[in-house]
Amino acid sequence: MTSEFAVAVHGLVYLNKKKTTISSEELATNVCTNPARIRKVMAKLKKAGMIVTKEGLEGGYHFIKDPAQVNLKQVCDALEVTFVSSSWKSGDENMPCMISSGMSGVMDDIYGELNELCRIRMEKITIKDIQEKLVKSRQGS
Repeated sequence: MTSEFAVAVHGLVYLNKKKTTISSEELATNVCTNPARIRKVMAKLKKAGMIVTKEGLEGGYHFIKDPAQVNLKQVCDALEVTFVSSSWKSGDENMPCMISSGMSGVMDDIYGELNELCRIRMEKITIKDIQEKLVKSRQGS
């Protein structure tokens, strides 16, 4: 998983709380990243229909969905998130050894199962849930 996911969730929760159009500079300050990174992530969320953009001096991003209806799986889908993966594979499919020739396929299956479990869990968490957790954690401190 990349940090784009955290940027996207943070941005959506912030936009939802503000209920107005927010510039990439303001979002970047709140997320603690740079405006170019915000624009890259927000472009994907716009394409998924979660936000709209406004051009010009008072331009920026506006969250247009019901936060109770936007779940983290939808955010993952918009960003094309893979939760568990490996860029390196052990063994060699062409070797006669059962372990060496079969390990990468078995591990790929395990990664696929873990990704599916993560997607199922993410479907149960909404932007509203995240915002409520933040409010509760603030009240506890």
